[in-house]
Amino acid sequence: MKKRTRIILSVCLTVLLVFGIGGHAYVSDYYHADETALEAMAYQPGSVQVEQDGDVIWFVPEDPTAGLIFYPGGKVEYTAYAPLLRACAEKGILCALVQMPGNLAVLDANAADGPQQKHPEVTTWYIAGHSLGGAMASNYAAAHSEDFDGLILLAAYSTKDLSQTTLRVLSVYGSEDGVMNRESYEKNWSNLPADTTEIILDGGCHAQFGSYGPQEGDGVPAISDEEQVRRTVEAISAFVGQQGGPV
Repeated sequence: MKKRTRIILSVCLTVLLVFGIGGHAYVSDYYHADETALEAMAYQPGSVQVEQDGDVIWFVPEDPTAGLIFYPGGKVEYTAYAPLLRACAEKGILCALVQMPGNLAVLDANAADGPQQKHPEVTTWYIAGHSLGGAMASNYAAAHSEDFDGLILLAAYSTKDLSQTTLRVLSVYGSEDGVMNRESYEKNWSNLPADTTEIILDGGCHAQFGSYGPQEGDGVPAISDEEQVRRTVEAISAFVGQQGGPV
């Protein structure tokens, strides 16, 4: 019996070791932020301040008119979204870029707990995310709809029913996106409020919302990274400005 127990324990430990190694390898293989993202993180003269606060990077304008909590895409280094959020901050939107364990938002879907309390002077808040981050942001919004004025989805969709909430929703994706499952996107469209705003970026792709280079399976973009970020920021700024006043 003792020998059998030792064999069982040995097998269990071996299985755990294999899963542990495999899991580490999986989370260690991710898309890294490029030089453009690093530049957006660095000090630049102007009104936007970049502040590191634990697992959150803040992009702080002088007089924010609204706040936005952002969940990064799956297996993407969170700083890759610094250009997008700095540009949003330049439009007056206070942005909180959240780091996820293992670069997977699914491992900390409640990462939006807390950032709003850091800036009580801001009373209008949105939650946003790219790809997997957008799905997890929508899950959080479904459970905390009273804490947000709206949800912004970048190449993402909600599997939770938000149709009866008071949330305003903006959905943006590129026409050349080869990663987002269009069938699932269309199937889950009914989960969003009837007045959801949809914007399709002509020539845009999946990866260009962040600055981390080409993504496996993505389409070939017909516009530059900078152009996709610019159009996305214009869409977000206009959407937020409809409720929060001029941005």
